[in-house]
Amino acid sequence: MTIEIKPFALGDYQTNCFIVTEGDECWVIDCGYEPDILIEYLKTNELKPNALLLTHCHSDHIAGIDQLLSLTGTIPIYAHALEQEWNMNPMLNLSGLAGRPTTATAPTEVLEDGQKLTLAKSTWRIAHTPGHSPGSVCFIHDESNQAIVGDTLFAGSIGRHDFPTSNIDDLRNSIQKTIMSLPDDMMVYPGHGPSTTIGHERQTNPFVVHGF
Repeated sequence: MTIEIKPFALGDYQTNCFIVTEGDECWVIDCGYEPDILIEYLKTNELKPNALLLTHCHSDHIAGIDQLLSLTGTIPIYAHALEQEWNMNPMLNLSGLAGRPTTATAPTEVLEDGQKLTLAKSTWRIAHTPGHSPGSVCFIHDESNQAIVGDTLFAGSIGRHDFPTSNIDDLRNSIQKTIMSLPDDMMVYPGHGPSTTIGHERQTNPFVVHGF
């Protein structure tokens, strides 16, 4: 079966949130502010997500969770162990710093580096890529050469590392040792902006080419 990754740019931050579908099964990956178009797509296509997976728990990636759950009912919510408390803490999820305190239903499941999750017949692996936030993760499907990388790497740029819980050394290590170890033809879906490939970023991204 074919894996379809459909992005939705949500809210003022234009956060890329995704519906990943294989056959009649799907996941939602991240659910930011103003998730109406994502929810309408689920309704129109009569899809009920098996789970909600979070690349990290900053507010622009979690703010729409409760609106999603009002449609789906209770579903598993996955996030890294280091960010299990963030959805309920506006200072940790950064919404408090931005002057718009936001909370959302807390994760129910823990993601770990190297963990594998199955959607229909496809197996995805979890890579812990701290730096932008301590619990940032990527969801990688090696067989189809596709990865959802959150705010770690962007087309032509990298994730911010100036937040109170960011760490520039961790971000550098995550990009150089984890993300850039992926094959050049792997399609990458970032948390903001257009999709890209590892090879394109290896050749043209100034933060990859020249370091930071």
